[in-house]
Amino acid sequence: WWSDPVAGTLSGEVTLSTRAHPPLRLAVATEIGGVPLVASTVDVVDGSALVTLRPRGLRAGHLREDLQWSPQNPVLIDAQLELHGAGGVVDRAASYLGARSVSAEGGAFRLNGVPYFVRAVLEQGYWPTSLMTAPSPAAHRDEVELIIRLGFNTARVHQKIEDPRFLYWADRLGLMIWGETAAAYDFSSRAATLAMSEWTAAVLRDRSHPSIVAWVPVNESWGVPDVSRSAQQVQLVQALASLTRALDPTRPVISNDGWEHVDSDIFTIHDYSPDPEVLSRRYGSHEGVCATLDSSGPQGHVLSLSDDLAERVLRRLMPVMVSEFGGISFTGDGTTWGYATVATPEAYRDLLAALFGALTSGGTGGGSVIAGFCFTQLTDTGQEANGLLYGDRTPKLPFEDLRAIITGRTVGEDDFVWPPVTKQSPPSRDSGGLRPGDHPE
Repeated sequence: WWSDPVAGTLSGEVTLSTRAHPPLRLAVATEIGGVPLVASTVDVVDGSALVTLRPRGLRAGHLREDLQWSPQNPVLIDAQLELHGAGGVVDRAASYLGARSVSAEGGAFRLNGVPYFVRAVLEQGYWPTSLMTAPSPAAHRDEVELIIRLGFNTARVHQKIEDPRFLYWADRLGLMIWGETAAAYDFSSRAATLAMSEWTAAVLRDRSHPSIVAWVPVNESWGVPDVSRSAQQVQLVQALASLTRALDPTRPVISNDGWEHVDSDIFTIHDYSPDPEVLSRRYGSHEGVCATLDSSGPQGHVLSLSDDLAERVLRRLMPVMVSEFGGISFTGDGTTWGYATVATPEAYRDLLAALFGALTSGGTGGGSVIAGFCFTQLTDTGQEANGLLYGDRTPKLPFEDLRAIITGRTVGEDDFVWPPVTKQSPPSRDSGGLRPGDHPE
């Protein structure tokens, strides 16, 4: 499923799992909270069908906001599909979709056409008792709720293809996701082949989730360690970025998150400086960002391998994000690790507040030239003791303190409401029966 709010369309690509005897027709009916929205019937040709729906409310600018998915309004549209053959209904299926658009242009990340500051956290999705598998199905929802309640609007799922049940709750509860995959240990023909095939499967499986707003096929040159001097490795990174856009042209692609960008739509930088003044100097002004881009890179890696990308940053055409920062710990005991270690919870609180404050203004990004950030990380993971929470999800500081630091708001003045409030006005005839703000439970 994908949507184009400007064109006022919802589109779906349906492929049959087995051959069926023609003639076949696919009927698709959509609704929100039990209220019908729009329906259509199309022919099935060669085992697949492309359906385009045009709900009236999505075409009308004054009604579009109520139909569009966002963290503040995670409205989902239910879809019922029926396959009709000569003898009647052959098969039935149910699905859902979210109407929203994402883009990276004019120096900003845009959600539904509007600049939207990305306040993300690195989520490795590890659990002390079960490693990469959540301890229960309910843990997926709990994790999404936890991230949202902390004040983040985005999770960068790191070095794993996330469980669809986690993505389901991100769709339903309103958490934006950066989709990533695990890296190869080193570069080889076999690794390149597997990267292309496995990444293809991941994008095709997950591209219908409205919560996913960006794709990250490569991180920190892992699997392509010599990309800065190997044309062969550059070609693989370029190929992965181009393949991603071919499979899904609706989302920004970060070709190599952190440094050594080849062909990205968002220019992302990893910077683990523990000095807030350094972060402010590097990202508090456009001149600072340009100077950082022209340097050897905060982590000792050149940031761009493309003159075109650098020029787009210089001309404020491409959004810049600090997609990893922080990584501090106060639990250093010789067996754990963080990018920086402080001695007490008080020092930890002060440094957290200063680092977040250096990259944002009032929790909205309104005073910052960057388009967003991603803090490392949500929880302690293995030997990495640099989470906001311990591995068992216990917070290292009082929850309200963490939320105030992350959002840049003092306790008591936070205007974020959890869970999202849905409007209870009657269905609108102009919106095709939609109850504005509603979404199915």
